[in-house]
Amino acid sequence: MTQRYIHDSKIHAWFLRLVTWRQKHISERKFLVFLALVVGVVGGLAAQLLKFLIHHISGLLTAHIDQHSGNLLFILLPTLGVVITALYVRYIVKDNISHGVTRVLWAISQNKSRLKRHNMYTSLIASSVTIGFGGSVGAEGPIVYTGSAIGSNIGSAFRMSPRVLMILVGCGAAAGIAGIFKAPIAGMLFTLEVLMLDLTTVSVMPLLISAITSATIAYIYTGFSFEFFFIQSEGFFVDRIPLVCLLGVVCGLASLYFTKVMNMMENFFGRFQTRPWVKTAIGCCILSGLVFLLPPLYGEGYDSIMCLLGGDARSILSGSMFYADGSNVWFLVVFILAVILAKAFATSATNGAGGVGGTFAPSLYVGCLTGFLYAFVFNLLGLDMVLSTKNFALIGMAGVMSGVMHAPLMAIFLTAELTGGYSLFLPLLIVSTISYGTIKIFEPYSIYTMRLAKQGKLLTHQKDKAVLTLLKMDSVIETEFLSVTPEMTLKDMVDTISRSNRNLFPVLNTAGILQGVVQLDDIRNIMFRPDLYRKMNVASFMTIPPEKIIIGERMDSVMDKFDKTGAWNLPVVDQTGLYYGFISKSKIFNSYRRVLKHYCDE
Repeated sequence: MTQRYIHDSKIHAWFLRLVTWRQKHISERKFLVFLALVVGVVGGLAAQLLKFLIHHISGLLTAHIDQHSGNLLFILLPTLGVVITALYVRYIVKDNISHGVTRVLWAISQNKSRLKRHNMYTSLIASSVTIGFGGSVGAEGPIVYTGSAIGSNIGSAFRMSPRVLMILVGCGAAAGIAGIFKAPIAGMLFTLEVLMLDLTTVSVMPLLISAITSATIAYIYTGFSFEFFFIQSEGFFVDRIPLVCLLGVVCGLASLYFTKVMNMMENFFGRFQTRPWVKTAIGCCILSGLVFLLPPLYGEGYDSIMCLLGGDARSILSGSMFYADGSNVWFLVVFILAVILAKAFATSATNGAGGVGGTFAPSLYVGCLTGFLYAFVFNLLGLDMVLSTKNFALIGMAGVMSGVMHAPLMAIFLTAELTGGYSLFLPLLIVSTISYGTIKIFEPYSIYTMRLAKQGKLLTHQKDKAVLTLLKMDSVIETEFLSVTPEMTLKDMVDTISRSNRNLFPVLNTAGILQGVVQLDDIRNIMFRPDLYRKMNVASFMTIPPEKIIIGERMDSVMDKFDKTGAWNLPVVDQTGLYYGFISKSKIFNSYRRVLKHYCDE
């Protein structure tokens, strides 16, 4: 043990010398490019490991199961996977690793882009079990969390600044998406649209390097084939554009439904936060029941996507008790509609019960089914025009993902890179843009950002809001004010003024509760009258502040109070009125300029 400790100490000392040498000889900007390459390599390998684990776990569990027999194992396996994941998270990880993308956003805006070390592997392990056993979620959210943690911890190891850490977190996320989907452009756009990092001369090169490196590793390990096999055997004609526009609206509404159900179910499971095993039992029952009735909800759903993109619609009924009814086309319509409506419940039940997974794959899945169903029903109506169900299934993938993620550019390029459907680029552009515009009418934030946005902790592309989000109230509270009590005389007040270098004095009772304030300008006309020294006390000339700031309040709300009152200083108290200090406009402006310079430094 002693020898191992000495060995570790030597390694640590050697690494510190390396870091010191780097700081002296290599600029931060140049070294960032090298670290982006490292993050791309490690993130790409992590993505391949996750795919390997998911496919091998799934293969081992389902190799001897007849999918056409409605085997009960397909109902029990997702539940077993969720329970194993919940035990792993609760007793081994001992930390909440769900909502990976939201946690990355929180780390960027509230924790100086620092993620815990265990996040580099715990989400990968948990999601591989959840999805490998058939949980109705995707692997993309966890790989974003894993990649971002890799970028954050590599940057922290080399003592990089928070601004560079933010870029490395984005590099890790881009590497995760690029590696799991073989989609480098989509990986970079995910970082810009979802994580909302700015595209600057400093960030563009590292993001590209990480995404391209990770995608290259994916091609080395899995070949140059697309993730989803798609051949456009039917052309797309200009007269279909009005119908594509309508599909964009449909996809926007489908995205809104998916988002609302996910939030509703999350709030439902949140009621059982203190009873985790009750939550697990309820979630497993919901998931098992839905998979029993609608087998396409089993797993990520990529098999169903490939069937629809290949033109084989009826195979989606495979394994279900309704398989014999596949000859009835309207029954197929009802079945697919039921799967679309149920997918959000299955995904939220998987995560709510304790599983770990993302919403990328579910949104792609719902989009594919929505686009297919739209064209299929149109063709059933027997109108003059015939739509390609394959083409519209692919277009629908981009539409729903655009709405759910609030990321139209990423959805366009991700769909094209996944399928090779670049010949459908125009309809992809149209449906993604209209879907995004539709959901923005009803929901201004994506499924990832709405929780943080409501708390005022979301970093956005708007510089003012971004800088206010990065500002911490603790850094702008001033406490060097001498306090007085209501019972003190004017003489005591003058003595306090003589010992102070400020012209503002909080008036506190014996419990430290703020009663009012005394401003030097308000008592200047009486403080030089000795005849009033014993006759007047503080309670007679103190004033009530025009507004109070509650400790922990959002900085944009604080600025609103300054704007409304026109005050230069406002007191900070807690919910009970306990005094903490003052915040001044000048302090905020100085901190704002400092953070803005650091945040926008090129």
